[in-house]
Amino acid sequence: MDNTLSDTNNVVVNLTNLRFTWPNASQAILDIPELSIHQQEHVFIKGPSGCGKSTLLGLLTGINQVQDGQVEVLGTDISTLTPSLRDKFRADNIGYIFQQFNLLPYLSVIENVILPCQFSSQRKKQLKQSPEQEARDLLARLHLPKDLLDKPVIELSIGQQQRVAAARALIGAPKLIIADEPTSALDHENRSAFIELLMEQANLASSTLVFVSHDPTLEALFDRSVDLKQINEAGTHQ
Repeated sequence: MDNTLSDTNNVVVNLTNLRFTWPNASQAILDIPELSIHQQEHVFIKGPSGCGKSTLLGLLTGINQVQDGQVEVLGTDISTLTPSLRDKFRADNIGYIFQQFNLLPYLSVIENVILPCQFSSQRKKQLKQSPEQEARDLLARLHLPKDLLDKPVIELSIGQQQRVAAARALIGAPKLIIADEPTSALDHENRSAFIELLMEQANLASSTLVFVSHDPTLEALFDRSVDLKQINEAGTHQ
C-alpha cells in the first residue's frame, strides 16, 4: 500500500449515517453511523443470517438505494448517480462474487469470465493481453484444470464454478472485490484454500476485498473483521 496517500485518498468505502428500510417494513434493517474500508484491505464482515449483510453489499454496489446518509465508494457518492451511471460505475470498479455465483449456464467457462470486459471498456483497457488469454491465466492461477475452460460452465462442480466466479470478478483489476458468502457450499479446508487464492489474486490486482460470511472460522484469514451486529444500530430491533 502507498503510505504517501492521504487518508481520504486511501478510503475505498466510506459510510456515514447510513439508514436503509425495506418498503413496507416498520423498522430499518441497517442503521450504521460510520464505516470506512481502506485501499487493499481484506475485510471480513460477519453476522448471522438476516442481519443485513447482503443488503449492505447491495448498497455498496448501488443495487439498493440508501434513504438517509451517504455511501461513498472510491470517492463517489453513488446515491447521487442516475441508474445508468450506477450501472457503469459498478461495471468499471466492482467485481462481485455472488453466493449462488450467477454464472450463465449456457456459456463456456471462458465466456463467463470475460463478460465484465464486454460491459466495461475500462476493465478491458486494464488487461495486459487479450480477454481470453487473461481469463486463461487467471483460471490457471485459481487452479482450474485446462480441459474445462471451453466446456459449458454448468458441467463443472460447485468448487470449480466458484473459481470461475472469482476469475470473472477479478478480470480487469477492479478496485473493489465484493464476495457474498461464496464459500457456503464448500467444506472448511476448501473454503480456506479458496480465500487464500482470492486474496493472493486481489493483491496482484491491488484490489480491496470485502468478504461477507456468517462462518466465524474464516475470520482469522482477514486483515480486519467487522461485526455487523455491533456497528448496526438497527440490530437491536431485529
